[in-house]
Amino acid sequence: MAPTRPDGPAAGEAEPAPAAVATDPGEPMIVMRQVDKWFGDLHVLRDVNLSVARGEVVVVIGPSGSGKSTLCRTINRLEPIGSGQIWFDGQELPAEGRALARLRSEVGMVFQAFNLFAHKTVLANVSLGPIRVRREKPAAARERAMALLDRVGIADQADKYPAQLSGGQQQRAAIARALAMQPKAMLFDEPTSALDPEMVGEVLDVMTSLAEDGMTMVVVTHEMGFARHAARRAIFMADGELVEEAPPAEFFAHPRSDRLKDFLSKILTH
Repeated sequence: MAPTRPDGPAAGEAEPAPAAVATDPGEPMIVMRQVDKWFGDLHVLRDVNLSVARGEVVVVIGPSGSGKSTLCRTINRLEPIGSGQIWFDGQELPAEGRALARLRSEVGMVFQAFNLFAHKTVLANVSLGPIRVRREKPAAARERAMALLDRVGIADQADKYPAQLSGGQQQRAAIARALAMQPKAMLFDEPTSALDPEMVGEVLDVMTSLAEDGMTMVVVTHEMGFARHAARRAIFMADGELVEEAPPAEFFAHPRSDRLKDFLSKILTH
């Protein structure tokens, strides 16, 4: 039987171990309990249990096809789940409707492919959500959008269109767009994998700044340097399961499972 409270174990479960870093003694920001997800006959998430504390940065790594991106997208139900429960900021996520839209608006999402509106300027891309969804006055929304573009280092690109920007600039615009909704947490689904190598650092710098400011973040990434230096917890996924988790120093230096040892031996020696 599923639990009635997000901060307690399911009936018959052992009490879960505390998070590696808990910045708030109250309810965690994100909780997943016994979450399963199928694509047809493919079981892509298998009994996933995850708790992310407020202000915690969790990095999820693993081989391609392990379920990392699906995990990220189920947190705000961009992907529906087959079974289980998900809570955000103390409220269980409904399957659909206005309540889901409201909770989803509090979770910023940054994708691999930027997903900016090509026919709108960078400034319009960033200010659109607050105007349309939160009904903010356009002048106020644009003022905050400019401040966010300045924060991510592309205020001078505000009047350009996405196609006129480099990939790194487009991804920083996408981060500013997510921040414009004043989210309580941010989800990053391989945000640097589509970028040329010289552009990766400028995006990771913005993400590191967010982490330092206390933003709750779940980051699916192949960037091991970011995982080592910005994350408070690293999680290894394989075959739809959360195989192992630990603080980054322990995670990379002393992997426990054979699957993680094998994965790290391949990616850290090439």
